[in-house]
Amino acid sequence: MFAQRGWDRTLAQSRVLADWPAMVGADVASQSAPVSLREGELRITASSTAWATQLRLLAPTLLARISEQVGAGVVTSLSISGPTAPSWKHGPRVFRGRGPRDTYG
Repeated sequence: MFAQRGWDRTLAQSRVLADWPAMVGADVASQSAPVSLREGELRITASSTAWATQLRLLAPTLLARISEQVGAGVVTSLSISGPTAPSWKHGPRVFRGRGPRDTYG
């Protein structure tokens, strides 16, 4: 039924995002999460910069594992990033300053 309606690719893409631990293994999945999958590019966020580096080194292996489980061509590249820094902007009015400083010193 999925093939007749042309939903094969959409189902495979959803499976990559939903079954992330089964795709890459429990160890890698505990330190990373898929964010989005568009036009074959899978965006992954790692829990630390060290894990982001490790995932970049494992990228060919991860692509092979994903391809063998959901088919070739669903994921063609990986974009891996580490955690984002906290934003110090609060409220509707923001001015360019020097960042957080100790004002009691």
